[in-house]
Amino acid sequence: MSKLTLQAATEDDLDTLAQLNKQLIEDEKHDNPMNVSELKVRMASFLNTEYVAYLFMEDGEVRGYTLVNRGRRPYYLRQFFICRDVRRLGYGKLAFDALMDAIGDQELDVEVMVWNEQGYRFWKAMGFEERSVYLRRGGR
Repeated sequence: MSKLTLQAATEDDLDTLAQLNKQLIEDEKHDNPMNVSELKVRMASFLNTEYVAYLFMEDGEVRGYTLVNRGRRPYYLRQFFICRDVRRLGYGKLAFDALMDAIGDQELDVEVMVWNEQGYRFWKAMGFEERSVYLRRGGR
């Protein structure tokens, strides 16, 4: 494993971002029903706001991505995904460290679905602490 680099995503990366976002939705068992085409449109709309998407790259290969709202303080980490074929190999920590190097040492918010125990453990290991409990009535 070599060093991960961060590459700011552009509209040329929308197909990749949409595919990865679909996998993220599946993996965290989110109730978002959007298909890849709809996610591509949604991701394009994010890129036209204060959100910035970054691809985690290693030797020209995409290892994951993240979507960060840089327009609010603290920054909000909306999506963070490591490709399925390289999970449990340390890429999550490498990617998070690369992100923090890029955005600087500052406060950062992230949400984790309550049933996503693996994600919760990861963020706790990255130094995040509980700040609130987000509740919803109805649905899942």
